[in-house]
Amino acid sequence: MKGAKIANGSIVGDDLENGSSSDSDNDVDQSVENVEPPAPALDRILSFTRVYKTPVSKPMEYPRGQTLLLAFQSLGVVYGDLATSPVNVFSATNLTNLTQLELLGTLSLIFWTLTIIVLIKYVFIVIHANDHGEGGTFALYSYLCQHLNFQWSKFVVHQNTRLSSDDSMRYYSRPSTSSPLNSKTKKFLETNSKLQNFLIFVVLLGTCMVIGDGALTPATCDHVVVMSVFLLIMLFLFQRCGTSKVSFTFSPIMLLWLLTNAFIGIYNIVKHQPMVLKAVSPHYIVLFVSKRPKTTWDLLGAVFLSITGAEAMFADLGHFNKKAIQWGFTFMVYPALILSYAGETAYLIKHPEKINNAYYSSIPRPVYWPMFIISTLAAIVASQSMISASFSIVKQSLALGCFPRVRMIHTSSKFGGQVYSPEINYILMILCVGLVVGFKGGVALANAYGVVVIWVMIITTVLTALVMLVTWNANVFLVLCFFVPYILIESIFMTSLLNKIPQGGWVPFAISAILLTVMLTWTYGRSKKSLYEAEMKMSLTELNQMLSSNNVYRTPGICFFFTDLVNGIPPIIRRYIHHTNLVREIMVIVTIRTLPIKTTLPEERFNVGRLGIEGVYRCMVQLGYKDSIDMDEGDYIASILDKLLDSAENAYEQRKIDSAAQEETVFVIGRTLLRANQTNGWVTRLAIDYLYRFLQKNSRSSVSALQVPPEKTLQVGMLYEV
Repeated sequence: MKGAKIANGSIVGDDLENGSSSDSDNDVDQSVENVEPPAPALDRILSFTRVYKTPVSKPMEYPRGQTLLLAFQSLGVVYGDLATSPVNVFSATNLTNLTQLELLGTLSLIFWTLTIIVLIKYVFIVIHANDHGEGGTFALYSYLCQHLNFQWSKFVVHQNTRLSSDDSMRYYSRPSTSSPLNSKTKKFLETNSKLQNFLIFVVLLGTCMVIGDGALTPATCDHVVVMSVFLLIMLFLFQRCGTSKVSFTFSPIMLLWLLTNAFIGIYNIVKHQPMVLKAVSPHYIVLFVSKRPKTTWDLLGAVFLSITGAEAMFADLGHFNKKAIQWGFTFMVYPALILSYAGETAYLIKHPEKINNAYYSSIPRPVYWPMFIISTLAAIVASQSMISASFSIVKQSLALGCFPRVRMIHTSSKFGGQVYSPEINYILMILCVGLVVGFKGGVALANAYGVVVIWVMIITTVLTALVMLVTWNANVFLVLCFFVPYILIESIFMTSLLNKIPQGGWVPFAISAILLTVMLTWTYGRSKKSLYEAEMKMSLTELNQMLSSNNVYRTPGICFFFTDLVNGIPPIIRRYIHHTNLVREIMVIVTIRTLPIKTTLPEERFNVGRLGIEGVYRCMVQLGYKDSIDMDEGDYIASILDKLLDSAENAYEQRKIDSAAQEETVFVIGRTLLRANQTNGWVTRLAIDYLYRFLQKNSRSSVSALQVPPEKTLQVGMLYEV
């Protein structure tokens, strides 16, 4: 490992390649082994005398009126993709002149697919497996991590959200009575690092597929290339307004869409074939399969289009709440979809030759053009669900340290899950516009849509079954009653959708592969860096010996040293002292902790305690997601100084702190660079030396929430060879 030297007012590493590296991923130390007992005065930092149990430990309860309003808002954000599916399902069958029995069998397939997968699985089961109001594959994984003690592994450092016994925020993980099978499953998962690696790989894959589908969904909203590009750019530019404004704009359109489709469906049923409603009987599926098995299998790809967007309903959960999502689908979206599909089927029984344009052909002539306008607006709204879902799952990925840091803006002061990321938004916009222009809105792009969704659903089924067994401690029979039917049904759909891969279905897989490479590289790089820091971190004894040396000068003033390490002292401080031979009289090691609440009270924002060494303190900064601290303002420095004075054990220490406060204040931020050891293979060297380094340089700093004055800032560079 190379040392460090002072250059141009900053401290940079000898081999930091012109000082261009950027430490944007100082990692929270997850290990608890070999940590010295905290000094008595530090107990309040680690125990947090006051915690925010009310907003964090259980979901916030909303009045019925507000829940109803949220349910209305969810129509324009969550259900756009799902609600517009009647336009495409029958026209995607690529079959002509289906018999009445075949049409009834198709309607029965659509009805039971919506009922079993969307209504029962997502609305009544999966939605309960949320991580404090957040949904999606990463939320399922995070929920599992809170009840499993995942260890360090060669591939990834699992961001263990289980809190230690001395942390009063430990209510995140609630003890429960475990069955023997539950205990054995936990032990097997906790001790099998290969299975843990496979699990995180599956979770990352599912996350990438959702984002990939999010890039593809808007690209299919229109088949006129110029118009599509214009509408897409407007749609993505509108995202900065936030979920609330987007939903209030889009929800009336979607409500009008659902109501008009329901009424047109009723009209077609009454006019063309009232007996079509008997298709709710699964008997017609059995008849269809027994008489035309090959045709049924071919139709499954089209039938599956009726539920694309269901995964967004779960991923978008954080933007609203559980009851709002349940009410919106159960009482509005679900009945409107059933009536719309039934109306199309009734029309096709009389006009089977119109199946390639079933939706628009079934619209009564007097309302055709108004419905055409409404459907065009609804197609634009359909894109919103996956865009919002992408913001949510990136936020969850950031929380677990599996995605390069991007700016995440909370657009609501009431709902912490309503977020917007400018970087993700514009990346999705570029992908969508590129797909529309590249495929010119053709058949290949339509075939690509929804192919990866079934894989996300299968991953969700597996993770939910694990949650039921490990976290909910459900009876194994109930777990099997959930897992076996759904894995069979979704596997059958998956086999049918494989036919679309050569016809354009490879597109979302390609997008997912690129995203997966980014996430795996970032996760692997962070794991290597965290493992290194855990092995090389300083102990209190070592720090005390360095500060007691005659070669180290204690200059007047205060130095704030930022790190994400909670346990132990970061090795970069060792380099700083070794190469400068000086430390300010007062050195404060600052760790930032973001809580899942809007804001923290000023008196609880800074928790300070002495580390047991004269002039050395640890400060835990607790921030809410809407907090931003300007360290250049005297109020914040004064607040920390007050905490330092409170932690002083005697008058001499207080005078020393007062004296240091009159001198210069310096802020030190670490900048690290990883380099792969030459003994590593070429894949590892490529991942660390090029991909991870590129991501590290272009992602946001871990202390970006703190506005540190640049003229008072030193950057300490250190090269880690892993």
